[in-house]
Amino acid sequence: MGTKEFDYYIFIDYSENFLGYLIIKKEDIRDFLPKISKFSHYKELKHKPAYIHSIKKIIEKNKILSCPLKMKIRKATDTPEIYSDILEFLKSHNNCLVFISVDNKQYSNFERLVKIIDGTNTKVVKESELKKDTFEYRISLVLDTLLNIERLKHIIK
Repeated sequence: MGTKEFDYYIFIDYSENFLGYLIIKKEDIRDFLPKISKFSHYKELKHKPAYIHSIKKIIEKNKILSCPLKMKIRKATDTPEIYSDILEFLKSHNNCLVFISVDNKQYSNFERLVKIIDGTNTKVVKESELKKDTFEYRISLVLDTLLNIERLKHIIK
């Protein structure tokens, strides 16, 4: 598959007991990327608490949460709600090209689900297949970080 410009990019990620998605329009990516340059892959960090502390400030200062078209994080038990939202989005945007990055554990189930609705305008890839330093990889780090922030909130309570 050659380099395709997609209309929408969807990222689905899982972190312990949480599942989330982020949908961003192609037109919004250029403005979004400079705001997320400090995001890192949580598992690879040495100083996780310091990262979370500083990244929360960046999220607020750069208004990160207002950039995606849609975003949701729920407990993993609410997986049907997450999948339903995404399938509704795909159905209502069936004339658009959509790129979807899915957590490796969720990939095979999700790919089958997408094929029920549409397999032609949608490209589903495993999160592990995203190449470092691509904008897709960098945006996936935002969702990864937001999931970890949410997970940590529930650990502290």
